[in-house]
Amino acid sequence: MPRFTFFFLSIFLIGFHLHGQVTDRLHAKAERIHRSVFTVDSHADTPMNFFDPKFNVGVDNSSSVRRSKVDFPRMSKGGLDGIFFAVFTGQGSRTAEGNEKARKSALQTFDSIYSNVTRNSGIAGIVTTPDEAYRIVKKGKRAIFIGVENGYPVGTDLSNVKLLFDRGARYMTLCHTKNNDICSSSTDSNNTVGLTEFGRQVVPEMNKLGMMVDVSHVSDASFYDVLKLTTKPVIASHSCSRALCDNPRNLTDDMLKALSKNGGVVQMCILSAYVKTPDPLPARDSAMKALRAKWHNFQDLTESQMDSARREWWKTDELYPQKLATVSDVCDHIDHMVKVAGIDHVGIGTDFDGGGGVLGCNDVSEMGNITLELVRRGYSKKQIKKIWGGNLMRVMREVERVE
Repeated sequence: MPRFTFFFLSIFLIGFHLHGQVTDRLHAKAERIHRSVFTVDSHADTPMNFFDPKFNVGVDNSSSVRRSKVDFPRMSKGGLDGIFFAVFTGQGSRTAEGNEKARKSALQTFDSIYSNVTRNSGIAGIVTTPDEAYRIVKKGKRAIFIGVENGYPVGTDLSNVKLLFDRGARYMTLCHTKNNDICSSSTDSNNTVGLTEFGRQVVPEMNKLGMMVDVSHVSDASFYDVLKLTTKPVIASHSCSRALCDNPRNLTDDMLKALSKNGGVVQMCILSAYVKTPDPLPARDSAMKALRAKWHNFQDLTESQMDSARREWWKTDELYPQKLATVSDVCDHIDHMVKVAGIDHVGIGTDFDGGGGVLGCNDVSEMGNITLELVRRGYSKKQIKKIWGGNLMRVMREVERVE
C-alpha cells in the first residue's frame, strides 16, 4: 500500500473513531439528563383506547394494538414520568339533549381512567398536584393527571365546571374543532366570536377553582379574550408555532409573546400536520373528505357509530400514509418558541393517541429522542428540565393557589 494511501486511511479511521466516541458521549449525556429530570406529557388521548377490548394499558400494546402510542410499560421504557390523560368529547349539537349526552360521555371516560389506573395501581396512580406527582414518581410509578378536552360537557351549566374539577380534571381545553357555548374554535368557519357571555363566566370559575385554562384549539379571538379576563397563567396543552407551520391550530409569534407575558406555557405538539405542512396527497384528502361526509363530520354519533368511524379513519390513514415530520422538525419549533416566548414558557404535549407522532418519536417509548436532539442543539440540563415539565408544574402551582 502506498504511503500516502496508508496515511489518509489512518486519518479517516482515527476521525471515524473519534466521531463515534463523541456520539456515544452525547447519547450517554442525553440519557442521564432524560432519566434524572421530571418528564411530563401534557396531552394524550389514550382513554379513547380504554373502550377497545384488545387494549390493556398495563401491558405493551405495540404489537396487539399497533396504532396505540401510550401504555405504562412504554412510558417506563421512554422515561416518561407523568402524563395528562384527556377526557375528550367530540362536539355535537348545542341542545339540552346534546349537552347532557356530552356530560354523561365525559363522566364515563373519567370512570374508565380511574378503573384502568386502579387495576394497575402497582405501577401508576392518579394525581392532581405536582407534589403528588413527585411523590408517586419517587416510588417508581407513573403519575397520571387528567385534563378535559373540549368544554362541551359543561354545556351552559356553570356548576359542571366544578363537577369536572372534583372528578380530578386539572385543565380544560375550552373547545375542540367546532364552536361551543364557551368560545369559538380556531377551525370553525365562524371563528371571530371569541368568548361567549357564558364563556366569560367559565374562565373566572376555573381561576377560582384552580383549574388551568387551556387555549389549544381556540380561535385567535378567544385566545385574546381569555388573556384579558384570566387572573392566572394559562396553558396551550398541545400547540405549535404558526410561523413554522401555517395552521390555525398553532400560535402566532404575537400569541406566544402574549402567553409569555401572562406567565403561561405552550406545550409543543408533535402531531405531524401541525409540525410541518403535509405534502399534497389528493387521494388521501379525497378519502378523508368522503369519510367526514359519511359520518356527518363525526358529530352526534352513538358510541357504536363513533367506533366504526374511528376504525374507518385508521384504515384510511394506513392506506394513504402521510410523510411524517421528524424529531428535528419538532425541535425547530421548540427553538423558535424559546426564542420568542422564553425558556420558561415552553413544554411538551404530544397528542399521542389523538394523531400525535413523528419520525423518531412515534410513540411514548421514544420520548428520549427529543431530549437527545435538545442536547445536540446545546440545551443545558436546567433548560431541558424546564421544557420537560418544570414550566408546566410551575403554572400548575400558580393556578392551584386559590385566593
